[in-house]
This record gives sequence, C-alpha cells and structure tokens, in this order.
Amino acid sequence: MWRRLLWLFLLLPLVSVPLRAEDQLIRIGVLSHRGYQATYDAWSPTATYLSRVIPGHEFEVVPLDFPEVDPAVKFGQVDFILVNPGIYVNLEVRYRISRIATLNNLAGGHVNNVFGGVIFTRSDRKDINTLDDLKGKSLMAVDVTSLGGFQMAWREMRTRGLDPYRDSSSFSFGGIHDEVVRAVRDGRVDVGTVRTDILERMAIAHEINLEDFKVINPKVNPGFLLNRSTRLYPEWPFSKVLHTSNELAQKVAVALLNMPSSHPAARAGNYAGWTIPLDYQSVHDLFKELQLPPYEYSGRFTLADAIKKYWYWLLIALFFLVFMLLMTTWVSRLNRELKKAKQYLERQYELILNSVADGIIGVDMDGNTTFANRAMTQITGWSLADLIGRNQHQILHHTRADGTSHPADQCPVYATCHDQIPRYVDDDVFWKKDGSCFPVEYSSTPIRDEQFKTVGSVVVFRDISDRKRISEEARQHQDDLAHVARLSTMGEMASGIAHEINQPLTAIATNAHACIRMLESGHSETERVIDVMERIGAQAARAGEIIRHLRQFVKKEQPELSQIDVNEVINEVITLLRTEIRRAGVKVVLDLEDSIGMVLALHVQIDQVILNLARNAIEAMDEVPEGARVLSITTRNEPEHYVRVSISDTGTGLDPAVADQLFNPFVTTKPNGMGLGLSISQGIIEAHKGRIFVESGEQRGVRFVFLLPTSEEEIQNHE
Repeated sequence: MWRRLLWLFLLLPLVSVPLRAEDQLIRIGVLSHRGYQATYDAWSPTATYLSRVIPGHEFEVVPLDFPEVDPAVKFGQVDFILVNPGIYVNLEVRYRISRIATLNNLAGGHVNNVFGGVIFTRSDRKDINTLDDLKGKSLMAVDVTSLGGFQMAWREMRTRGLDPYRDSSSFSFGGIHDEVVRAVRDGRVDVGTVRTDILERMAIAHEINLEDFKVINPKVNPGFLLNRSTRLYPEWPFSKVLHTSNELAQKVAVALLNMPSSHPAARAGNYAGWTIPLDYQSVHDLFKELQLPPYEYSGRFTLADAIKKYWYWLLIALFFLVFMLLMTTWVSRLNRELKKAKQYLERQYELILNSVADGIIGVDMDGNTTFANRAMTQITGWSLADLIGRNQHQILHHTRADGTSHPADQCPVYATCHDQIPRYVDDDVFWKKDGSCFPVEYSSTPIRDEQFKTVGSVVVFRDISDRKRISEEARQHQDDLAHVARLSTMGEMASGIAHEINQPLTAIATNAHACIRMLESGHSETERVIDVMERIGAQAARAGEIIRHLRQFVKKEQPELSQIDVNEVINEVITLLRTEIRRAGVKVVLDLEDSIGMVLALHVQIDQVILNLARNAIEAMDEVPEGARVLSITTRNEPEHYVRVSISDTGTGLDPAVADQLFNPFVTTKPNGMGLGLSISQGIIEAHKGRIFVESGEQRGVRFVFLLPTSEEEIQNHE
C-alpha cells in the first residue's frame, strides 16, 4: 500500500486536466497486472477521454495490486473497476458490481474480445514439451487471483491430473506478468504462465525475443492468432460499483461504446475500443471446476468433506464436551463444598456480628427488626425477643432528645429503605428498655437482594456518651486555657493599664483640690466650680470605661452566645491597648465598614482574638523606624454572609521557616513567647465556624485575616 501512495504522489504533477471546483471526481480502479507505471500510462488517457466526453465529472485512474482490489470496492474507494474476469465474478457475487462494457483487446495488430493463458518455458529446455513434463519442475504464476496468469493454466493442468501446489518442485507468484516472463527468461524458474498477448507486447517493446520461448500445450484457433495454451474466455469487463448511479454508468457505457477503435486513448492502452458486455458463464464454469470462490463449497459435500473442512470445529466441540463433563463433575463437588462453606459462613457471620462493639440491627421495608447483634442488646437492654419482628422506630427512635415526638416519616432509617440512599447521622438519641435515652451516632445503609432490589436497611450505631463527655471536658479546658492566657496578657499590660487609669485619677484629684480651694476662698464663682466638677465627672467616666473593658476581658466567659458588633469589639481593644500603642510609637489606622453584619459569638473570646493579633502586630514593628510603624484594622462584609477582619502591620514580615507552622501550639517568633496566642485564636475562630489565616504584606509586614459567619437572624433581616 505504501508503494502505491508513493507512486500516486510522484504522478500528481503528470495530471493533464486540472480538476475544476464544480467537477465531481470519479475514480476508476484498474488491476495493475504489469506494474503501476505501465497501468497509469495505458489507462490515464482513457480517463482523460471520459472527463472530456462527460461534462461535470473528472475521471482518474487508481492502479491496484491484486490484494488491493477487494478492499477498494468493499469500502467504496473507487466508482468503476476494470479487472480480469475472474476477479470480476467474485466482486459481482460479493459486492453486486455490474459490467457495462467489455474490452476489445489489441495485440499484434489483431482485435480480440476474448483471451486465454500461456504456459511457456525457454526454447532451449528440451525436457519440457507437454503438460505432463511439468511435474517436478519449478513454476511461477502471476497471482492466485489472476485469471489469465494462473487460473486458466491450473484448469488445463487439472485435466491432466496435475496440481501446481503439489506436483511442482517449487511454486511461486511474481505479482505482475512481466516479472514472470523475466524469471523464465533468466532461468530462475523452469515454467511460467501469463495471459495471452503479454509475450507479444514485450516482444514489440523489445524487452524479450519470442524465439527464446516455447509454448507448452499450444492451441490453435483460426480467429485468434496469439500464442495460447488454454481455452478462451471473455476479456476484461468495465464495471460500475454498487454506489455509483445508474445515470452516470449509462453515460460512461455510451462514451466507451462510442470510442473509435483508433482513438488515441485506445492506442495508448493497446486496445481497440469497447463492445457490449459479454457472457461470463465460462468463467463461472472454471471457478466451479476448480472450486474457487465463490464456488468453494459447491458439489457433493460428504461427511469426509465436512470433517476435512470443519475438523477444527469438531475438535473444539469434542474438547468442549469433555470440558463440560469435567466442569459438571467439578461443579457438583463445589456445590457440596459450598453447602458446607455456607454453614460455616453463617456461623462466622454470627460470631462476627456478636464480636463487634457497635450495635447492629437489620430493618425490613416495613421498619420491623430482622436481626440484631449482642452489642445491641447489651447497650439498649432490649432482648432479641423484644426486637425481632417489632418496629424499630417505635422501640428505639420514637422521641427526640428534647422530649418531642419523632414522627416515623422523618426517620432516616425509613428514608433509606424508600430512596436507597445511605445516611449518616452524627448526633441523635436512642431509647433503652428502662426508658432512658443515650446519645448515638449511626449509619443506615440499604440492603439489596440478588436482583439488586432493596429489601431493607442495616443500622450500625455507637454510644457516644463518653465522647460527648470528653468533648465537653476538652471545651472547658480550652476555655480555662483561654482565660489563663487573657490573665497573662493583662499581666503583661498591667503597667500600661495602671498608667492609663492613673491619668484620670490624677486629673480628678487635681480638679477636686482646686474646687476645694475655690470654695474655701469664699468668693468662688459658681460657673467655674461647675466646670471643674464636670471635668472630674468626665475623668471618672474615662477611668470607669477602662475598668469596665478590663473586667469584661478578664472575666470567665459565659457559654451563652450573643449578637455582637465586631466594630465595637475593635474599639474596645484599641482602648485597652492605647498606652501600649502610644509607648510603641505606632499609628493606628481603622477602616471599619459602617453597616457591618452582626456576629453570633462569645464577646470575650472575639475580644481575645483581636487583642492577640493587635499586640502581635505592635511587637512585630519594634525593629522598624518609629515613623513607619502602622497598625491597620479593616472590617468588611463578605459574600456568602461572612464578616472579614484584617489586622496588618508594617513590620519585617514572617520567617518562611515558621510561616506554615504559625498556628501550631508552642510555635513562636518572640524571644520570650510561649506560642499559645495564635493557637488559641485559631481554636476560638474555628469554634465559631470561621476561618483564620495569614497573608504576606504587599510590600512588607504581615496581615492576619479571620472570617466569621453572620448570625442567622441577621441574614433573615437582610433578606
């Protein structure tokens, strides 16, 4: 196939008539029995003739090797086909091609529409004179499907009891007629067979000398003057393939029949025009006699023929019967073993069920219990007699934790039975036989039979009383740890807070003494006294505000959540840090969104998070020049009902070595720090269903960000 593609590529520049955009390309497949170049040279003028005679169509020749003919027709790669009559008969039966004209061959100045085969050897071979002399000699034919180049000669040899496959010392195919002639001429084989006119054509082309060859089994016919050794058969038919329209086929047939015998296209192809389609029954008779396709199964078909032809199927059937006998015996033994294994598995199944510490029950489509393991009875106090056949919901799941009734149509176990969707419930209650309830987590999974039809569900549950107790203890421990951290923070801030409180107290004392002196002088002005007293009141309020924030921060938090305004919490923290901010020379920039959403949270815990992050930011700017120290706090409403709080500094930034571990306990960048502040802050934010993370600053410094969900009530009001 690759040779044909290369040949077509090389011949593209030789096309004489360019294809117009409006022309339809029509491909004529031609059997290349003498080589691609010879085929193209002989038949491309005929294609050019058809292109000129039939407007709107561009014809081209596609040379085909013997193996390429069948797929070209089968897959519709050609529209017309020109092959030997033997191949035509097979294509007619297989793919319903139909002949529209028969070739008038021209050889040696004689016109013939029939041809035969030539069996020949070298003229100097005195030992080969008749067909009987071919036995034991080397033979070369053109191709197994070549009518004139093999099949005609085979029929003649068969009449003499010879089989070229069996009686030749060697038997080969040359692929093209010229190669067979050259092989005999050069002594590579003893005998060759080609179609009539090949020897004459090669002699005219001065490729061989006819005197060098001898025809075996010569036949003479007054109307046929070419050398031949076989009977005569009709010449090559020009045929249309099934997908080609009858209208186009009729135009082509008329054009071929009207071609003059002396037309340049006919002279190029060494033929003398075309005649009406001949009868190809003689070719059918040849194939029937040789039992070649499509008649390979014709004739009497005996039992011996069947065995000879289908012996491998009979062998397979015998092997299959023996195999089935062995399989039947094996399956019978397996059934006995399976019964034993089933009994063993049932015992194992019961042992496994009873060895599991979690409770397991099976429920049918009506909600009735079908099985239960030992842990189920031990946890709930219900016996198997109490459970099997009774409604599991009415026994275990009838009431919620708050004492309200739990309707059966809202039971996840029932839902799994009806929609075949597995469910997992992480917090619910089951009821014991003594009337008490206990917290559980459980899964409900559908059970299917052999036809994958849901027949119920299996429930696996676990008593989580100990887990909830441990979780509550852990939460309490976290609260205590956070409280200790706040006290520690306040210890570190004590001197600054004392200074902050001392200022209003000093102002109160000074103003009080001044007021006393004015009153003792006896000529004090009432307005001046009132003004001094107002100053005393303002300073007292300032001190009270500081003390209130201090008490709010250090007190033990209550478990109740409340709606808080994050902006107010930030202002409170800035009040507590005012002295530390002033002493550190830090500029505070607040960018707080006015309509910030309300957050459902523990006030003191959010206080602690903001205070931790703000103090970390202040301390991170110790090594920065005083004028460049800026603490920025921003609040924004985020999509999906979240509040975003950003606290950033202009410090030296984070060490990459600790950036990924910043929120781990006991990881710190401070020389004397314990590394608990950020870990506690993360725990607080995540407990409030939020998220905290760190970002590098755009130029320098670090930005800590945490997100908190807004309260449900706030969301509903907003909507």
